[in-house]
Amino acid sequence: MTALGNVLVIDDEDGIRFSLKGILEDEGFAVTEADNGEAGLELLEGGDSADLVFLDIWLPGLDGLAVLERMKQVRPDLPVVMISGHGTIETAVAALKKGAFDFIEKPLSLEKVVLAAQKALEFAQLKRENLALRQTLAGQAEVHLTGESPAMRELKEQIGQVAPTDAWVLITGENGTGKEIAARLLHAQSRRAGQPLVAVNCAAIPEELIESELFGHERGAFTGADRAQMGKFELADKGTLFLDEIGDMSLKTQAKILRILQEQRFEHVGGRKTIEVDVRVIAATNKDLPAEIRAGNFREDLYYRLKVFPLAVPPLRERAADIPLLIEDFIGQLARRGGCKSARFTPEALAVLAAYRWPGNVRELKNFVERMLIIMNGRDVTPDKLPREILAECRVSAEGFAPAARPAQTVVPVAPAGTFAPPSTGLPPDAGYSAPAYAASGLAAPAAAGAPQSPGVPAPPAGGCEDDPLIPESFPAGPLDLKEARAAFEAKFLEAKLHECGGNVSRLAEVVGLDRSSLYRKLKGYGIMAE
Repeated sequence: MTALGNVLVIDDEDGIRFSLKGILEDEGFAVTEADNGEAGLELLEGGDSADLVFLDIWLPGLDGLAVLERMKQVRPDLPVVMISGHGTIETAVAALKKGAFDFIEKPLSLEKVVLAAQKALEFAQLKRENLALRQTLAGQAEVHLTGESPAMRELKEQIGQVAPTDAWVLITGENGTGKEIAARLLHAQSRRAGQPLVAVNCAAIPEELIESELFGHERGAFTGADRAQMGKFELADKGTLFLDEIGDMSLKTQAKILRILQEQRFEHVGGRKTIEVDVRVIAATNKDLPAEIRAGNFREDLYYRLKVFPLAVPPLRERAADIPLLIEDFIGQLARRGGCKSARFTPEALAVLAAYRWPGNVRELKNFVERMLIIMNGRDVTPDKLPREILAECRVSAEGFAPAARPAQTVVPVAPAGTFAPPSTGLPPDAGYSAPAYAASGLAAPAAAGAPQSPGVPAPPAGGCEDDPLIPESFPAGPLDLKEARAAFEAKFLEAKLHECGGNVSRLAEVVGLDRSSLYRKLKGYGIMAE
């Protein structure tokens, strides 16, 4: 906003307009004048960014009350102070019922004018903040990030470092990891915590409306714009603007955003007046923005403007140690909200959940916990009560939980000495395995390299694997399901390729097309050691 605010004075008396203009400009306001109601309405409907109106009741043509009604149709949030030299109690009451903020009588005193202006603008600001808070914080619990894993401790430390500053932050991470919670925590720990946090989902707003949503519009700016509306930038003035899914914004809008971010000023759609704001921007995306830049879908200059301080929110599969804490947190929230009885997840069930990959991340885990509380109705959650889709992927067995039926002639793959190979268990390659897990499953622990086969377990067919180094030597004699066969092949394939790469894991990652962190987890899960 310009100065302390823009004030529109509508009065047919030159002396009154001159006096009000002098008083208000001395206090730091910018003043626009109109000598009748029609002229004042024309200014507002044409895009005048007035923050406050002083309106005379007795005007030629449209009287003040009729003008007030029209103003409330165009700008319902605009505070209007009525002034009159011949006012009555009935007139004042009528004006207040039609939406006037205050009523003052002539002759005007400096104190009354200044006080009315200050109170009206404070009230309008409170209404904007209330609207923003209701839109963004309704139903929100206390903002916090749950987890004590190394990745989460590092993230919390970074948030604590950048939050007190005004630096812009770019948050990256997969869907459901908690990027919005990280943004809210940044705002809550900042110096702007007392001001609004306004969130905009750039992917959910139609392309033709996003400019109006961000910058606001004037009445008649486009079809359906029957009244003026403030934009998100204006609502976030002195606070924080959270641009979620920034990677889904069109190049055209990106160009406008870049200019506004640099200048902190803009115009309403269909307006002519420049509006200045003081906004801290936090952006988030689940996309690889450097790849989007190379594909021509994202502006490089906008990327580097937003990336003052990058934050990466880790996926749940990389912080499985936090799953018990998250489950406990969700149980508490759901129990307090009502409708669900609290329940306890047994250690065996938690072990299964830690092995699941959680493609939907924390959001999927929260929905899963709510479902289990509804189903179990206060009873303990044991492994056999877990959903089929989790059991089908993990196939982890715990005490009292029998594994899926297998052919009698099952051979557990041979692994390097001191390690266990998981392919025939159906376990994911990054789950982590131990002898107790095999014992609980009812399967024989894998034999060390060169060790004799366990009694009763047939050896692989002679010469059956030596012809092709990529076919596992330990395929069972009986049938395998596709997942087990794929896991067995993958283990042997990676071992052979690692040998070809001279034990260099970085080179192996390039050859097989995996990122290093995923590859390390697979190698560890299969018990394959780099040379």
